[in-house]
Amino acid sequence: MAAPGWASRPRYAPSDFITLLWRERWLMLLIFLVIFGVGAAFAFTLKKSYPASASILVQLGQEYVYEPRAGDAARGAVPENDSLVQSEVEILMSAQLRERTIRRIGLGALYPALGEKYAAAPPAGKAQVMAKAVEDFGKNLTVGSAPDNPVVRIGFEHESGEMAARAVNTLLEEYLIYRRTVLIQPSSPVLERQRVLFEDQLVQADTAYQEFLTTNDIGDFNAQKGALTGLIGQIETQRQMAEVTLQDRRARLATLDGQLAQVAPEIGLFRDIDPAAATRLAALRLQREEMLSRYLPGAQPVKDVEAQIGQLEAGMNTGRTQTDGARRIGVNPVHQTLQTDRIQTAAEVAALEQSLAAYARQAQQATAQLQRLAIIEPQYQALTMDRDVLQSSVRDFTVKERQDDAARQIASETNDNIRIVDRAVAPTRGDSLRKPVFALAFLFGAFSALCAGLIRVFLRPGLPTPASASRTLDMPVLGVAAYKGR
Repeated sequence: MAAPGWASRPRYAPSDFITLLWRERWLMLLIFLVIFGVGAAFAFTLKKSYPASASILVQLGQEYVYEPRAGDAARGAVPENDSLVQSEVEILMSAQLRERTIRRIGLGALYPALGEKYAAAPPAGKAQVMAKAVEDFGKNLTVGSAPDNPVVRIGFEHESGEMAARAVNTLLEEYLIYRRTVLIQPSSPVLERQRVLFEDQLVQADTAYQEFLTTNDIGDFNAQKGALTGLIGQIETQRQMAEVTLQDRRARLATLDGQLAQVAPEIGLFRDIDPAAATRLAALRLQREEMLSRYLPGAQPVKDVEAQIGQLEAGMNTGRTQTDGARRIGVNPVHQTLQTDRIQTAAEVAALEQSLAAYARQAQQATAQLQRLAIIEPQYQALTMDRDVLQSSVRDFTVKERQDDAARQIASETNDNIRIVDRAVAPTRGDSLRKPVFALAFLFGAFSALCAGLIRVFLRPGLPTPASASRTLDMPVLGVAAYKGR
């Protein structure tokens, strides 16, 4: 005997399902027809749409180059190519750009039904109608790009092919105008205000700087400091040279003093020798010659004269007859030269000593002035630093203003980094979702009918087929009786 619980769990074979589902064919057919009919009716409401597409090439432009407001930190930095393309994609997908495009084309021309609602709506409701049009435009708009590809593709679907192409081209034209307002920062008064503030501070710094120079009687601090430093070096060099020269002149003066002590101030210029003996000798010889003309050589008068001559010659040879004549004494020229050199050297020594004293005074004065400059130099450096920084800031902000104005003017007149690769043309073939909706309706209806049939099969009480009863009860079925209603 079979277990009591087996009757509630019939066992089925694949062949049983075919038989059982055939029994439920009318229910399944009804469900399939209802669902497929609803899907088919919805498919017939779908209209054919015409897709139009265009593409643009995005390149690096001046508006993406980073220009700091102040300083040079990260100046010239540019984003990666993918970031640049994605920013352009976001601009193309912006709601404001879509609204500008719709307003330029005309809401009634693009969406006639919404145009009628917009015309009849009160002022408060016009914004809602326009928001609905912008939303519908966004649903039909596709913008995308591939990684590492600077080309951006724009697509738009509409019931009219011409309107689809017109919408894409108008979107591109408005995009080229709108992106300038997004990427190019308008002229900001911040730079001008900051420049004016720096100029006012610079005037104050210049006034303080000039008052500092006037108070300390300085024309050019750096030049005066350099001149004093050079003057001290020059004085020190001249002082060292003067000391060396003074030592040389003092040594020379001592030498001249020693030489003057050894040289007489006066010397004999010349002296005269008395020629009386020689004259007398000449007269005796002349007398002897005269006497020889009258006397014989051996005569006594001649002998007397010769004796006188011999005696006089002997006296002259021994120097007994020599006597000094007149003598003249004068200034010694050597002593005079030495005296002149000594006077000149002494004058040079005195001059060098005075020069050393003057050099010392000049060095002391220059050092005192340099020390005074060193004391006030920190104040001067602070004033100069503030003045230079303010001048640099004014110059930088002025240049920045000019560059920003030039960049805005250039960028407002051109979009050289955006190139339209392909403009949209009116498509000749449209796309429709009717076939996919028909297929989905058929598949969903068939699936729903099958599910309904299986549910009905599993919910029926009893054993549906003899084979199922045999497997369920584990007993052979010997006969089958036809079912009779009451």
